[in-house]
Amino acid sequence: MNLNNLLNSSAVWGERLQKVVLVIARIGLAYLFFSQLFWKLPPTFGCPPDFAFTTGGVNSNGQLQLQRTSGLCDWIGVEAVWSTQPRPFFVTNLDNQGAPEIAVDLGWAARMNGLFIQSLVQPNIRWFGWVIWGMEAFIFITLFLGLFSRLGGLVAIAQSAHLMIGLGGIGNPYEWEWSYNQMVLLSLVVFAFAPGRVFGVDVWLRKWLQPRAEQGQRWAILLLLLT
Repeated sequence: MNLNNLLNSSAVWGERLQKVVLVIARIGLAYLFFSQLFWKLPPTFGCPPDFAFTTGGVNSNGQLQLQRTSGLCDWIGVEAVWSTQPRPFFVTNLDNQGAPEIAVDLGWAARMNGLFIQSLVQPNIRWFGWVIWGMEAFIFITLFLGLFSRLGGLVAIAQSAHLMIGLGGIGNPYEWEWSYNQMVLLSLVVFAFAPGRVFGVDVWLRKWLQPRAEQGQRWAILLLLLT
């Protein structure tokens, strides 16, 4: 095999590897959201009968104590309680001796998230729970089928960023910050590369939309951007 053939073969296998990894990333993210649908099923979303939310406060020892409930009401309450606490992100302890030496303070974002939850989500949980559950079901369907995969990636970014800001790095219950950070990063990859174009319904949908977009039909142009 001469050098040109070797380079061509390497390029072909490199492209195939990229496609395989994109499909794995897409389906992996889809399955992640699928796995979270069942503990908050409508119409109760796993909440107690009175839809009571988890509450909490700082005790005499300076520790945050929670009075937890169940289901979606539990985790929404946890987010609301933690929204008033210091929230360093991207924490790195260089000396491993205590306080972080590298961190980004996103407390302002957590407070805004808490205000959103307390003013809109909690008072309307009986219908807003459908919005939350529906978003995650939509992410699963679009990414698993590769149907409007770029739109699915965009919705995944929004939901993952919300979870990161609301729960990433909290101490009670302990939530590893990077589990949420990585959700955001993976969602960004899916949004950027639209992997439904590799092995998904978007392959055929784009073939149908492309000639209509070339004719200047705006709806087809918009749908192409979302696939």
